[in-house]
Amino acid sequence: MSKDNIQILTAGAIDLLKELIATPSFSKEEDKTADILTAWLTGKNIPANRLQNNIWAKNKYYDARKPTLLLNSHHDTVKPNKAYTLDPFTPVEKDGKLFGLGSNDAGGCLVSLIATFLYYYEHEGLSHNIVLAATAEEEISGHNGIELLLPVLGKIDWGVVGEPTKMQLAVAEKGLLVLDCLSYGKAGHAAREEGDNAIYKALPDMEWFRSYRAPKVSPLLGPVKMSVTVIDTDNRAHNVVPSQCHFVVDVRVNELYTFEELLDIIRANVNCEVTPRSLRMRSSSIPQDHPVILSGLNLARTCYGSPTTSDKALMPFPALKTGPGDSARSHTADEFIFVEEIGQGIQGYIDLLRPVLLPSPAATKVREYID
Repeated sequence: MSKDNIQILTAGAIDLLKELIATPSFSKEEDKTADILTAWLTGKNIPANRLQNNIWAKNKYYDARKPTLLLNSHHDTVKPNKAYTLDPFTPVEKDGKLFGLGSNDAGGCLVSLIATFLYYYEHEGLSHNIVLAATAEEEISGHNGIELLLPVLGKIDWGVVGEPTKMQLAVAEKGLLVLDCLSYGKAGHAAREEGDNAIYKALPDMEWFRSYRAPKVSPLLGPVKMSVTVIDTDNRAHNVVPSQCHFVVDVRVNELYTFEELLDIIRANVNCEVTPRSLRMRSSSIPQDHPVILSGLNLARTCYGSPTTSDKALMPFPALKTGPGDSARSHTADEFIFVEEIGQGIQGYIDLLRPVLLPSPAATKVREYID
């Protein structure tokens, strides 16, 4: 692959990213960026498909007899926080950086994967089919994103999920369990010795969540982490002892516990009523002897376990999370990605996939692995 080809792909990817940044695409409101992605693909003579705000395409020589690789990233964003000093919807290049909401999470990954898909699109000798999916609602783990789309795509054998990892290999990911906890007391007047304060009843349980250490610690993902993040009561009057105290616990679960096992431990140790919001976002991992991981290791990349969740958690097949950018910049004010990271991401994805996709001993190995 020539340097000129990478420069052409990079220039197109940066232009596309700027157009995406300039178009608000909050979760559940991604219709305009879905329009942009559809137009971009069709402009390259690539048939684009759409399901709500999810866009996908297949490589030109798709063959149902071959295994299929999914390239996925999302085009929704969170809302900008109040600390922004720049217009979040004006793409600005300055000091080697491209500023704008969604530039790092996960616009840089998305356009790099799209460029990678374009690079391989017309190759006739691939060992795999490639499906590109630009999906919605990732930031809210919504039901109308990758979860809605996967049944339409047919059988997927494994995937690459574009999220900012500095192109390192996130081979495992903590699961996310959000708990609504409710402690009950009895209402009364705060000036008299009346009632049973639900806040005080909740405090020992919140302290348990703060201090408990689950004994099984993952070498990749570390310990289970539980954090109380929201607290409220059933009244707003200063002189009323609350009868109910509701609090939310954010639980990041390693692969050594099922959600059900951890819920049993929690309910055995607290007095509050515990209700999980969802059991969907489970811990996930890809075997470290998978050919794409071996390819990454040959490129001197590092395997690690990610504390954050992504659409990878909703995929019922092995998936690697990797991409340009830095997770530490996600959701921060004046979000940015280094411009050079786009080109590095495109080159990095192409190099990562080449030993797997092109006919070679590595391609034979991946077919044997999947079979």
